[in-house]
Amino acid sequence: MTDGHLFNNISLGGRGGTNPGQLKIYSGGILWKKQGGGKAVEVDKSDILGVTWMKVPRTNQLGVKIKDGLYYKFTGFRDQDVASLTNFFQNNCGITPEEKQLSVSGRNWGEVDLNENMLTFLTGSKQAFEVSLADVSQTQLQGKNDVILEFHVDDTTGANEKDSLMEISFHVPNTNTQFVGDENRPPAQVFREKIMSVADVGAGVEEAVVTFEGIAILTPRGRYSVELHLSFLRLQGQANDFKIQYSSVVRLFLLPKSNQPHTFVVVTLDPPIRKGQTLYPHIVLQFETDYVVQSTLSLNEDLLNTKYKDKLEPSYKGLIHEVFTTILRGLSGAKVTKPGKFRSCQDGYAVKSSLKAEDGVLYPLEKSFFFLPKPPTLILHEEIDYVEFERHAAGGSNMHYFDLLIRLKTEQEHLFRNIQRNEYHTLFDFISSKGLKIMNLGDVRTTDGVAEILQNEDDDAVDPHLERIKNEAGGDESDEEDEDFVIDKDDGGSPTDDSGDEESDASESGDEKEKPAKKVPRKEASSSKATKKKARDGEDDGKKKKQKKKKDPNAPKRAMSGFMFFSQMERENVKKSNPGIAFTEVGKVLGDKWKKMSAEEKEPYEAKARADKQRYTDEKSGYKNPQPMNIDSGNESDSA
Repeated sequence: MTDGHLFNNISLGGRGGTNPGQLKIYSGGILWKKQGGGKAVEVDKSDILGVTWMKVPRTNQLGVKIKDGLYYKFTGFRDQDVASLTNFFQNNCGITPEEKQLSVSGRNWGEVDLNENMLTFLTGSKQAFEVSLADVSQTQLQGKNDVILEFHVDDTTGANEKDSLMEISFHVPNTNTQFVGDENRPPAQVFREKIMSVADVGAGVEEAVVTFEGIAILTPRGRYSVELHLSFLRLQGQANDFKIQYSSVVRLFLLPKSNQPHTFVVVTLDPPIRKGQTLYPHIVLQFETDYVVQSTLSLNEDLLNTKYKDKLEPSYKGLIHEVFTTILRGLSGAKVTKPGKFRSCQDGYAVKSSLKAEDGVLYPLEKSFFFLPKPPTLILHEEIDYVEFERHAAGGSNMHYFDLLIRLKTEQEHLFRNIQRNEYHTLFDFISSKGLKIMNLGDVRTTDGVAEILQNEDDDAVDPHLERIKNEAGGDESDEEDEDFVIDKDDGGSPTDDSGDEESDASESGDEKEKPAKKVPRKEASSSKATKKKARDGEDDGKKKKQKKKKDPNAPKRAMSGFMFFSQMERENVKKSNPGIAFTEVGKVLGDKWKKMSAEEKEPYEAKARADKQRYTDEKSGYKNPQPMNIDSGNESDSA
């Protein structure tokens, strides 16, 4: 090969393991391509700062240091390759490779050499290991003598590798003479400060292009100063610092909240950042919608006119979320997703919902669904197997809301609950327009057909999700069963007491209604059902059938009790702790646990109940149509 050298089976090493590929070293620089496709590494000859050789077990390793602080390690060279490549680098690049020796003694005491942004750990004169400080995401001082370095997952070495270097802990004794401190600054702190300045975790030599102070971030939760640099963004908080390479930014989402004073900006990452043992693939920032900022970029004119031409302007003035997104897009090159054609009944871009007992909003986007703020859940349309509209309450008594089940092709399910019923038609039309499969009554695909499932309380209107729940419970209860427990005026119940309705309306979507209070004993089931059958057949012994009232679907949702909040949080734990527990037993277990709790243990849930009661009182006072109204699209009824 006249213009260079081509090598197969050369591995690119890093914290994520090694990936085999093909390496080409030619007069223009270095090109490595991963075997099987994927990301490639391309280094221009003018960007190479230094080259090293090291003898490693069974082969040789080539180290290449480049200007932006990255350090690549290529392994798999024969001894004869070392000689030929050494001559090539000398003749074509004017660089003489340096030879290093590897320490194999196994000692973990030694010295640290900080050379520009490389940290090399030496035992004697030999190298035990080295890491690029450009990969350090944050540093922590633990106690007085331990310094912990946490690392990014390197895109080029595969984020999904089984083993990956995530952190290193250094012990720096007070007797250390390399990093001399004083009474207030022990050597470990001096070492950490040196690391931060060299690693650029604390911004270092590279000045931030622009900084946004005091930004509320919902995941990972906290208030951070957000710095946008040329190659990374930095989140600096009181307890944590995160340094995120732009190469990890997959996409940006700019999502206004419906009729709210805040706007979400979501930075989606691959690989994600890590805090403790938790991974965060989405950074959810919350900006004040109407807040206007004026920002001037700290960027020299040459870069603006060359690398960032048509991408960035010298200064910006506008709404903070738009300025932030525009600058971040210009620096990272990531695409921005905004709301599409969907509009809710309130002319917003999302519908209110809840996921895993967390309230939030669900954004139906052109190619995905996104639930925010937590847990931030992104579902691509192409990953969906089918969707299913479901009744909100198992007994059918709470018809102001419905649930939306999204099942993925991986068989994972996401159940979005507490969606207001008046959003049904807009969601159905949107989902239908995207060609997504709707699993309600088989081939019934009309909006009225599925609406009937959500509204009809007769025995022949089958709710597939409810049927699954019943089969799992082993029971054969009908949709009308709970009517036998309704407190009737003739049984001594107060006609103005609506506490039972509050519990029913507050019940979560679908599994069971849990109440610690006693229910009125059931009358004879056979007699009750026989009476209902007669009423349906017109055999009511001359008595006029009561006209059941229709509820207004826009009426405020009733307040939930402390027990109901407790049930939402603990139901899944009860099921996990009691595998195979009967459907009817879950409520009893929760009721017993609630009774045994102290007032102090109940207080967090009671606080939520008080807040929810105030919410209901406020909404009820502003409710303009409190009278029951007829609903055209169904035969919904409520127990009198």
